[in-house]
Order: sequence, then C-alpha cells, then structure tokens
Amino acid sequence: MPRKARLDIPGTLHHVMVRGIEGSNIFRDEEDRKDFLGRINSLVKENGTRILAWALMDNHVHLLLISGPTGLPTFMRRLLTGYAIGYNRKYRRFGHLFQNRYKSIICELDPYLLELVRYIHLNPLRAGLVNDLEELENYPWCGHGTLTGRQANDFQEKSFVLGFFGFTRRKAVQAYREFVAVGKGLGQRPELVGGGLIRSLGGWSQVLSLRKKGESETYDERILGDGDFVEGILEEADQKLTRQIRARKKAGSLSKIIKERCHEAGIKEIELKLGSQRRAVSELRKRLCFYFNRDLGIPMAEIARLVGIGTTGVAMAIKRIEAKTINGE
Repeated sequence: MPRKARLDIPGTLHHVMVRGIEGSNIFRDEEDRKDFLGRINSLVKENGTRILAWALMDNHVHLLLISGPTGLPTFMRRLLTGYAIGYNRKYRRFGHLFQNRYKSIICELDPYLLELVRYIHLNPLRAGLVNDLEELENYPWCGHGTLTGRQANDFQEKSFVLGFFGFTRRKAVQAYREFVAVGKGLGQRPELVGGGLIRSLGGWSQVLSLRKKGESETYDERILGDGDFVEGILEEADQKLTRQIRARKKAGSLSKIIKERCHEAGIKEIELKLGSQRRAVSELRKRLCFYFNRDLGIPMAEIARLVGIGTTGVAMAIKRIEAKTINGE
C-alpha cells in the first residue's frame, strides 16, 4: 500500500517521532546529543518553528512543535540530514541513520497539547533512564526540567506551555509538576501515538460505542483530533493539492517551462542540465527548484533530474529562496 502524503500545514501542532534504522542507537554519547540540540536551536532561530516538548532517547526522538512559516518538512529535512552527515563523518560509517521517514501527527491543540507534553517528558522515566520525577527534572535530555526551571536551553518555549497551568510562574510550575505526577501511572498511552481512528476518538471503547450506535467519525492516521478537526485539516490539505494541480495545468509541461525560463534569462538549456555553476545559471536553477516544488508540488528527486543537480542541491536551493522570501529580499 503506498504511503500517504505528508500533511504540511505551517502553524499547526505536530508530534514528531524519529527512530534509528532497525532500532539502532542514534546517539552514542553526550556530544551527539548536544550536537542534535544545537541544530534544533539554530533552526528554530532561522525559521520560526516553536518547540514545546522534546525527549532524546538512545534510539529515537520525540518532538512536540508548532511548525514555522516554511513548514515541517523543511525543518525536519535540515535537522536530520545535517545531523546524519555529521554523525556518519564522526563515526566513519555509511548509509542511512534514521528509519524510513520520520513519523508526524498533526494534533488538535485542545485537548491534546498538555497530554502530549506530559507523555513526551515522561519517556525517560518509562524507559528507566531515571528513577523518579526528581531525577527527571535534572535529566538534561528532555524538556521537563526546562519547564520546572532546573534546566536551561534557548529553543524551548516555556511561557506558552506554563501559561496553561497558572498566571504566575511559581503556581504554574507547581501545577505542571502535579499534572506530570498524575501521568506517571498512565503507562504507554497508545491513544496518543497509535492508529488513526482509535487515536482520534480516544481509545477502542469510544470506537466500539460509535459502532454500536451506527455512527461514524472522520479519521486519518496522520491526525490526532476529533472528526471536525480532521475534516478541517484534510480540507485544507486538499485545497493546497488542488491549487498545485491547477497551477501545473496552467503552467504546462516542466520541459516547456525550463525552455521558456532559459530563453528569458539568455541561458542555454544544456548549461542548466549539465550542472553549470555560472551565477546566472545558478540563480535560475534556484528559482526553478522553488517554483517546481512549492508552487507545483513536484518531488525533489524529479526536479533534480531536470535541473542538473542532486536532491540535496535542490533542497538547498529551495532553502535559499525561502530565506530571501522571509527576509523580504
């Protein structure tokens, strides 16, 4: 069965899970973890992604975030590709570091935000990496201690989360601690990370109840929320896809677009396709990469075959155009 397309709606809440290939470790020492967090810190400052909760385990990572203007895929691609390249260079290894694609679930903010913050921050305790909640507050590789004030980092949003617990920091931290303590005995919480309908409805009991009543609910394994929320997300995603399809029809064939753009810029097509780095060619290539991917929805691998560079080069070209757009250049 083909995998479903990634839902990419900037400004929404995502629970992201990343695992090492075949369950292997993705962090071998503290320096690896510091490198990963440093990359998050840099990217957050660049593209406006908001990190609300996180946990680094030995072989996987949890992130709860609100995607920035450039969307989740751009943030995750740069984070994981950059880390994997550095990791492979450090340990003189080759091949993939992460298992398939990262898993991302778009989540309805109310009522799931606080449940996910608690679930993610309790991961080290459930895994036995710490013995109790006191140790968890001093554990440097998850965001729990940042919310309670025991740890510090520059990328995690504290005020936004604590604002749900109280009007003053002292009362908010106390209420947050009590909330996490209650969650300690709730176990793995499959309804927060499991299959679509079960997750969206809050468990099998709700699913069975609806079935007995002959009722149904819209669901999608990529989304955590009630039927109305799921329908809204899917409708927005469909509208984006529809816009891209219409744009493709209007634009015509990709080869025709390349030919016309090269003619307008006074550039020979062969220069573009053979990977010329002449400035005028490079600038046109970047604009084509951005237009094909963002406006027409063309996969990067297909773009790479058309413009004479690899998929990494396509991603970098898109990033540079995005940066100019954000800075108003």
